[in-house]
Amino acid sequence: MTTKEPIRTYSELIKLKTFRERYEYLRLRGEVGAQTFGRDRYLNQIFYHRSDWKRFRQQILLRDNGCDLGVPGYEFGAKQTVIIHHMNPIQVEEILEKPELLMNPETVISVSLDTHNAIHYGKELVAPTEFIERQPNDTIPWRR
Repeated sequence: MTTKEPIRTYSELIKLKTFRERYEYLRLRGEVGAQTFGRDRYLNQIFYHRSDWKRFRQQILLRDNGCDLGVPGYEFGAKQTVIIHHMNPIQVEEILEKPELLMNPETVISVSLDTHNAIHYGKELVAPTEFIERQPNDTIPWRR
């Protein structure tokens, strides 16, 4: 008998204030190299190139204020890869039969590639640490 993962939602996620709490809520503890789509991977790549997905993606980036996991202080850098992460694993049948379900704002969040990989495969330390406010001369030890 298999136990089904709980359904993760944006409404629940945003109740969590810190990056670490949100990361733990989404963390899947998968294995590197484990197949998700296998030979059907081309299906999700076709989906992610659709114009309606691209419009939806922009709406989510705006909703999340350009921040990793939607947490202020974790803004995406100019050269950072940004992914719209489905909080609940996608099935091939969803792409084929009900792609509109994959564009539900309640089931996605903006993440960096590093955070995305940490959610799926990483250990705790792969995700960024809590925000540390910069101080004058904090990178020049002889001026302290």
